[in-house]
Parts: sequence; structure tokens; C-alpha cells
Amino acid sequence: PAGGSMSVVEHVREMAAAGLHSNVRLLSGLLLTMSGNNPELFSPSQKYQLLVYHADSLFHDKEYRNAVSKYTMALQQKKALSKTSKVRPSTGNAASTPQSQCLPSEIEVKYKMAECYTMLKQDKDAIAILDGIPSRQRTPKINMMLANLYKKAGQERSSVTSYKEVLRQCPLALDAILGLLSLSVKGAEVASMTINIIQSIPNLDWLSVWIKAYAFVHTGDNTRAINTICSLEKKSLLRDNVDLLGSLADLYFRAGDNKNSILKFEQAQMLDPYLIKGMDVYGYLLAREGRLEDVENLGCRLFNISDQHAEPWVVSGCHSFYSKRYSRALYLGAKAIQLNSNSVQALLLKGAALRNMGRVQEAIIHFREAIRLAPCRLDCYEGLIECYLASNSIREAMVMANNVYKTLGANAQTLTLLATVCLEDPVTQEKAKTLLDKALTQRPDYIKAVVKKAELLSREQKYEDGIALLRNALANQSDCVLHRILGDFLVAVNEYQEAMDQYSIALSLDPNDQKSLEGLQKMEKEESPTDATQEEDVDDMEGSGEEGDLEGSDSEAAQWADQEQWFGMQ
Repeated sequence: PAGGSMSVVEHVREMAAAGLHSNVRLLSGLLLTMSGNNPELFSPSQKYQLLVYHADSLFHDKEYRNAVSKYTMALQQKKALSKTSKVRPSTGNAASTPQSQCLPSEIEVKYKMAECYTMLKQDKDAIAILDGIPSRQRTPKINMMLANLYKKAGQERSSVTSYKEVLRQCPLALDAILGLLSLSVKGAEVASMTINIIQSIPNLDWLSVWIKAYAFVHTGDNTRAINTICSLEKKSLLRDNVDLLGSLADLYFRAGDNKNSILKFEQAQMLDPYLIKGMDVYGYLLAREGRLEDVENLGCRLFNISDQHAEPWVVSGCHSFYSKRYSRALYLGAKAIQLNSNSVQALLLKGAALRNMGRVQEAIIHFREAIRLAPCRLDCYEGLIECYLASNSIREAMVMANNVYKTLGANAQTLTLLATVCLEDPVTQEKAKTLLDKALTQRPDYIKAVVKKAELLSREQKYEDGIALLRNALANQSDCVLHRILGDFLVAVNEYQEAMDQYSIALSLDPNDQKSLEGLQKMEKEESPTDATQEEDVDDMEGSGEEGDLEGSDSEAAQWADQEQWFGMQ
């Protein structure tokens, strides 16, 4: 339109449409002041528009509280507007129609308000404002946001209804499909909602398999989930898909197959150097393997990609945790949770740090929340059970382990977890033995089961059996802990030379492995028996030294809490 005939409000609208937010903010702010000083200056519909455009520019500047207050004023203005327009009967006047057509949508305003509320962590208010929109008028993004909010608030029935509504409107909304599966809606029912589209569009035949795969993921059937995703991944059209590789890596991790998990994460990362999702698990696995330098590099790389995601903070936290700097790990875990309250890995990190700092009750809260978010992940339960054992609540640990065994089914992992608890109680030693043998029949190479079985044999002083068990487990894999325990057993049967070899292999796999180092040092001292008595004292001191380190790291906390630059927040 020609400059002369445009009203000033139309200029504001044009600038808003052109994305000139800072300009809109200044001009609309001045115009709103004029309007306040002379209420006759602008019509109600113009005031409504000015308030919305002003609020949008505030939203764009991330000033969410201010934006909400302006959006609220805009909606009040709109109410006044609908009252006046109802009174005046339409005279078929052409001038009034374009005006009403280009008014910003009230529904869109409410959606923006809900976005502000979620940014301000006021989920209840976000739900309330979206809930107030009649269901016929809800757009797909409103249903999607509602579904996510309901799910987070634990209102599962409402969440399912909203996800289904999204799918009815957009049958290829894959995240809505994942939402339904995570709320234990049956895979077949979800697939039936997309069947028409699959049949009508070429090259979508993989979708029903995809749905099946994630149905297995959400019921905790890791083995079938892995097989199904592998079958998708082998299809030439979906080969090298980063999301599928990430899911595979995560599933191998859940199944306790860390070697394959690391391989798949590496593959995904090579395909997409900017990958963030799942990198927290990857960092944790590397840290557990003692590859702390790799963890540090991964953390730096992720901070360069984004410090607004939880993952880089969790990776740095794992580095601190496995370097025994627990209070720093705690701080980093808390920062990650602040960025993403759904980060299971962050909750586990913070929980483990609290537990190692002796704050077991606080740790328990974190592990429980992790279980609520990821009921199929065994490591969440393991963390909680370790807390119970640390605080000597063997009964609670037993109840929990039995529950996991019932809900996730009897597999090598759940059998081993239950056995771990049974080993803590003198009454259930035999039961532990039976469980571990069952686990090892299913998965002879499952490291956790091998370690626990070795612990049992060591108690019974059946060293030869232990040596056979460990050699067998090490036939197709190399693992620091297994080599170290084999070293301990060989010492017990006086095979010193080979024991030294095993400790050395363990240290080559994880140079930070304290116990292998102690094993080697003990053997070097065996050479000169006079030191034997002294050596006991050294052991005690080492124990107390670690505690001291913990205290020290707390006082150190003050120094770096203000030095944010350490976190890549230059």
C-alpha cells in the first residue's frame, strides 16, 4: 500500500511481519504511551494490535514475564472489542471486514502466553490457559504442547487424548507417536491411526516397523527393540540415519552392552558432528571406561555446540565425578537439571554425587525422579538400590530389586541386580548364587554378573573356579575390572608373575584404576617382607585420604562457583 494511506498501526504490523522486532518494540511502546494519555487516539482493535505486537517483541527478547502481562492486557482489550462489535449490527460495510481479518489471532496469543509460562517454569498456568481454549479451536501445536504438559504433570489420560488429537490432525507427527508409546498405548493402536497415510504415500512402508521398534523401546524389551531397529537400519533407504543410530546406542547401553553402545555413538557422531542428543550417555560410558581425556574433549566440543542444553554439563560432570571431585559434579548436575528438568542422565549424576558425599536421603529423591521419567532404565533402579545399601536399608533394597525383576522381566541384568542385593544379606547367599548362575547361563559375558560371581567365589575361597570363570569371560572381551579381579585371584594361588601381567593389562585399559595400582604395589612390596606391617598403615591412610579429598573439594567449590568461564561460558 502507498505510504500515505497506511495508518501507524499498519506500519507496526508491517514491521512485525518483516521481523523487525527491536523496531516494533520501540515504536509500539511510544504509541501505547500516547494511547494511555489520550484514550480516544486509537480504536479498541488498534489497541489490541499494538499490545500484541509489543508483547511479541518482548517475547522475542526473552522477557517472558513482561510479555505475559502485555498479552493479558491484549486479551482484555479483545474482550471489550467483541462486546462493542456485537452491539453494532453489521451494515455490510466493506471497510470493517478487512480490519477484523488481519487482527492477530486470539488463539495464537494464548499459545504464546503458554510458551512464556513454560519458560518461566509455571506449567500449571500454561495448562490453564490452553485448557481454556475450546477443543474444536485447538490447533495441532496447541494439542502437542498440552499433551507434553499433561504428561509432565502426570495427567496421563488427558495427555493421551491430546496426542491422539495431534495425530488425527497430522498423521505423520512422529513425536506424538512416541508420546503415546511412552504412555503405554499399544503399538498396534498407534499404528492403526497412521495406516491410511502409510498406504497412500510411497516409500513410507518402514513407518509401521518404526512404530513397532519404539513400542518395544517403551515396554523395555531391549533385545527386540535392537533387532527391529537393526532391521530398519539395514534398509538401504534408512542406512546411516543419526536418530536410529542414537536409539541403537542407547538401547545397547540399556541392555548393558557398553562396547556396542560406544561404537554406535561414535558412528552417529561421525555422521553428524553437531549431535547433542545422547552424548551425555556417551560421555558417561567413556568416563566409566576411564577414558577421562576423551570425556574432557567431548565436553569442550559440546560446549562449543551449545551451552543451553543439559548434555555438555552432564559430560563435564561425569569427568568431575570420575576424578572424585564430587561437589563439582553436583554443581554441574544441578546446572544441567536447571536447563532440562527431564534429563535422566543429569539426575543420575547429581544423585550419585550426593550419595558419594554422604547425602543419601537427597540422593534417593533424585533417583526416584529418574525412575519416574525412565521406568524402563535399569541404571535408575541400580542407583536407588545402591543408596539403600549405603544406608543399610537392605529390606527396602530387596523390595525394590524384586519389583524391578517383576516389572522388567527375568533377564541377565535384573537377575544380577537382585543377586547383588542378596549378597548383602548372609541369609540369602545361596539364592544369590542361583540367580547369578541363571544370569550367566543367559549371558556368559555379562560383566556385572561375572564380577558378582567372582566376589562370591572369592568369599568361598574357590580361587581356581574364579580363575576359570574370569578367563572364560575375558575370552571375547577386554575389561579393566575383570583383569584386575583375575590378578587378585592369581595372587591368592601364588601365581605372582601372571598376576602382575593382569594388573598391568588392567592399568593399560584404565590408567586411573586405583585398585590395580595397589595390587601391583603390594606385589612389589611382597619382594621385601619387612615392609608388610607398614603396608597396612598405608592402606588406612589412603582410605582417610579419599575422605579428606572430598572435604577439600567442597571448600574448593566456592572458588569455581563464581568462575563461570570454566564451563565454557566465556
